[in-house]
Amino acid sequence: MAEADLDVVIRQIAKAQNKAVMAAARKRQGQIMARAAKAKTREGRDQLRSVAKSTMELGAAAAKRLQISAENTADSYARAIKNAEAEAAEVAQKAAEAAKKAAAAKKPAKKAKKAAKNAA
Repeated sequence: MAEADLDVVIRQIAKAQNKAVMAAARKRQGQIMARAAKAKTREGRDQLRSVAKSTMELGAAAAKRLQISAENTADSYARAIKNAEAEAAEVAQKAAEAAKKAAAAKKPAKKAKKAAKNAA
């Protein structure tokens, strides 16, 4: 995992969290449906079924928000790393060009020095 990019790790963790949230919502819905099955009145049973349905809808919505947030975070991180790499490459290229110019400026000075020496 030491070689893995952080954006991949973020997505994996979000997937695991998403599964955990959905499992908890299903478990809670099952508990509520069990209480609905034991309800003595029709109104009570219908109300508990409605609550169980709402529980699943809200759980799914929370899981979806969590997943979207994690994807946005992972994408943002990947973009930031890409921009940082491009910036580092640009700085390295400018440094190489500056070194090349400095070396080119040094060579004519050596030639002029040799010419002056030969002329004397």
